Amino acid sequence: MNTIDKQAIVSKTAKLGDNVEIGPFAIIEDDVELGSGVKVYPRAHICSGTSIDDGTEVHMGAVVGHLPQDLTFDKSKKTKTKIGKNTVIREYATIHRGTKEDHATTVGDNSYLMAVSHVGHDCKIGNRVILGNCALLAGHVLVEDGVFISGNVVVHQFCRIGELSIVGGFTGVNKDVPPYMLVRGPSVIRSVNLIGLRRAKFPRELIESIKEAYKFLYMSDMNTTQAIEEIRRLKPSRELNHLVEFIQGSKRGICKYKYSDTDYFE
Repeated sequence: MNTIDKQAIVSKTAKLGDNVEIGPFAIIEDDVELGSGVKVYPRAHICSGTSIDDGTEVHMGAVVGHLPQDLTFDKSKKTKTKIGKNTVIREYATIHRGTKEDHATTVGDNSYLMAVSHVGHDCKIGNRVILGNCALLAGHVLVEDGVFISGNVVVHQFCRIGELSIVGGFTGVNKDVPPYMLVRGPSVIRSVNLIGLRRAKFPRELIESIKEAYKFLYMSDMNTTQAIEEIRRLKPSRELNHLVEFIQGSKRGICKYKYSDTDYFE
C-alpha cells in the first residue's frame, strides 16, 4: 500500500510500485516510474522521464531528471534519467537528464549522493559510488564502481573516474583518474587508494601488484607506454587488465604525479 501525502502533486501517468512513500509538497511529473519501497521526502521534485528503482530515497528539495544545462538541448526531446536500487539522494542534490534520446543520465545501485551534490547531463555513475557534499560533476562524466568523491570536488566534462579510486576534498579534476588511485589537488595522483582496496577485500598479493603498477606509472622515468609494458609483465588479473584498458582508452589523458600551471588550466 502506498502512502501519498494529500499535499503532494503526483501525475496520473506516473507508475508507482508497492509501498511507495511521497511526502508533502513533493512533485512527481508525467512519465515517472518509482519502484517498490521508494521514498520521496517533502518538496523533492521528480521530473519527466525519470525511473527510480526499488528502495531508493530522494530527500528534501532534491531535483531528479530536470532539463540539462546544455545550451544546445532540444526541449522537445524526451530524454531519460535512470536511478538504481537502494540509492540515497540527499537534500538539494540535483541530477539532470540526458541530452539525447539514446543517452540517459544513470546512477547505479547502492550509491550515496550527499547534500547539494550535482550530477550533470549524460553522466554514468556506477554502483556503490559516494559523492560528498557539494561534489559537482559536469556533463558526460563517467564514474566507475566503488568510487569515493569527497566534498567540494569539481570534475570537468567528459572525464572518467576509475574503479575504487578516491578523490580528496577541494580537488579539481580535468584528467582521467586511473582505477585504484588517490587524487588530491589539481588532478594530481598522490598514491594508491590502499584503504579503499582493503575495504573491498582485495588480496594482499593483488594490492602489491597494483602498488607496483603505480610505481611504474608515477614513480619511474618511464613514459605511459613503457609503464604499461611493465604492468603487463606483472601477474595477470582482471584489475590490472582493467587499469591498462582504462589508461589506453583515455581521450583526455590521465592525471599526473606532478603538474604545472599550464597543465592545469589548459
